[in-house]
Amino acid sequence: MADIISCPSGLTGRIRGMKVREERILADRKLAKSGGQVDELLSACWEEMLEAGPYAFTDGKVDWGRVLQGDRFYALLQVRVLTYGPEYVFAVPCQAASCRARIDWELDLTQLPVRALSDTSRASFMASNRFETTLPDSGKPLRFKLLTGEDERRLPQLQRAAPEKLLSSVLAYRVLDVDGVDARDKRRFLEDLTLRDADYLVDEFDRVDCGVDTTLEVECSACFMRQEVELPFDRGFFLPGQARTARRRERSTSSPA
Repeated sequence: MADIISCPSGLTGRIRGMKVREERILADRKLAKSGGQVDELLSACWEEMLEAGPYAFTDGKVDWGRVLQGDRFYALLQVRVLTYGPEYVFAVPCQAASCRARIDWELDLTQLPVRALSDTSRASFMASNRFETTLPDSGKPLRFKLLTGEDERRLPQLQRAAPEKLLSSVLAYRVLDVDGVDARDKRRFLEDLTLRDADYLVDEFDRVDCGVDTTLEVECSACFMRQEVELPFDRGFFLPGQARTARRRERSTSSPA
């Protein structure tokens, strides 16, 4: 089954659902380690480009490494919908310390909110992928970039290298330069930001970007606490049959003899 989709930036093309042969991509550990699974999966399921959007793709082929994160995730979501349908069932633990029950949740993936790339952001991305803002506490103007597929591959390596500095690693990678701050001192400057400035900067990233809102509100059936969770995005997202097998195994072991 194939369908025409238009990504948040305007990149438009014809995609299809996954076939059995795509399972090798999901099972490839080398691709998983290098971060290349998403590119391979999208390349396999993307059949034809109809509109390049803000990208300089002139040969009819999409270079997924140069595509914005928001477009990539949107396209993956549509591949998943075409493969299995829009319903997605997942489980997360309750966040209440006194509960910790398992929350089983189901949603329609086609109902997730989608933010389009604004005309202003499109122009800035096409020009040089440079966006400017001024931090409220420090008063420093700075420039930052939107993340693409190539950035997706590099960020996990940086985060693994310094897991205790996750936020500063992301900020340092996305911030291109800061007025009055030498490039060698950029990391130190960002680590010394007030949390208000850091929160403002992350909000600025989101404001000019595009993509799918994956923050969900779920309710625990045991304690009725409502809580926000991120849409689980792992191998089970593309191979729900394995999740069903795990649930069957769990039910069989918990059933009375």
